[in-house]
Amino acid sequence: MKIKDVMTKSVASLNGQDTVEHAAQLMKEHNIGSLPVCDGEKVIGIITDRDIAIRSAAEGENVQKQTVRDIMTSNPVTIKSDMDVHEAARIMSERQIRRLPVVENNNISGMVSLGDISVEPNLCDNAGEALSSISEPSSPNI
Repeated sequence: MKIKDVMTKSVASLNGQDTVEHAAQLMKEHNIGSLPVCDGEKVIGIITDRDIAIRSAAEGENVQKQTVRDIMTSNPVTIKSDMDVHEAARIMSERQIRRLPVVENNNISGMVSLGDISVEPNLCDNAGEALSSISEPSSPNI
């Protein structure tokens, strides 16, 4: 099965000059935990709800003024829509990533998450394996 068969095709996105507050509002509105950051249609970064919590709120930043570019992850891992879903799950597991932007010709064409993979009955084992690797604590003594 290919990524294009399970990915979300309509993707909300941000540009680097959008505020962190706007990013949080979009996440709430769409009930999602990450957004690609684009220059036009080209993916230049990704911002997650965790980025907002750790890189902005925990630092006491003003989310109404701070830009997405200030806290996003630049040059995120991306995949193509014709990639096999098993390969995407392996990448997620190795890189400890729950969501991946899907690009065609350097332009955003979708997003795929572990949730997208896990709802497919013959792929749920791949999603479970990826999640177990992603969910390993980085500091086991906490």
